[in-house]
Amino acid sequence: METENKILVVDDEDDVCKFLKDYLEAHGYSTFTANDGDGMRKVMDSEDIDLVILDLVMPGEDGLTLTRSLRENSHVAIIILTGKDEEVDRIVGLEMGADDYVAKPFSSRKLLARVKTVLRRTAETAALAVNNAGSAKRFAGWKLDKVGRTLLSPKEVEVPLTTMEFNLLNAFADNPNKVLDRDRLLDMVQHRNWEPYDRSVDVLVGRLRNKIESNPKKPELIKTVRGAGYVFATNVDHE
Repeated sequence: METENKILVVDDEDDVCKFLKDYLEAHGYSTFTANDGDGMRKVMDSEDIDLVILDLVMPGEDGLTLTRSLRENSHVAIIILTGKDEEVDRIVGLEMGADDYVAKPFSSRKLLARVKTVLRRTAETAALAVNNAGSAKRFAGWKLDKVGRTLLSPKEVEVPLTTMEFNLLNAFADNPNKVLDRDRLLDMVQHRNWEPYDRSVDVLVGRLRNKIESNPKKPELIKTVRGAGYVFATNVDHE
């Protein structure tokens, strides 16, 4: 049995909600369901949800809209469910702050594995913050605080980061001035096997550049090394 984290499944199909609720609860997760945005918000307001599993294709407010709403109002982990032919929406969902995705049709075991990975990563990050209380990293005037999971700009303005953005920036800060290929970065961020031609790391890099670069189109901190990957081209001081 797994630890009783709280999971919210948001899907307009009752059969999907019931199946995932029964399956996740059988593995020890306290699971709630909602069929639309209003239902999702009611659960989020009344329960301390750790993870939202969200279908992208729904009538009314679709999954992309709800992903944006969740990310604007909380740091809850998000796994989006996408169809095989929804690569664009999948990338947009990640750009909006989703932590992972599972393509339909999916096996229950595959989804469970992704759930475990996301929740484990969240727990590990929290534990690491406790063990490294007071530690922070500074680069180019920025401050990445591992305890509060916050990023402060050179003007002392907090810049919000999603879980994946934080993990990626932390990975870069741990390896300054080193070329890191995409597979290595993906492993650092999510510790799972990736599908061929997965573009998630490029999406994450783009999101980070938009947040920390003066000119994202001409990056000075996260530079592309053609045919090799990326390099965090700055020195990092540890506190």
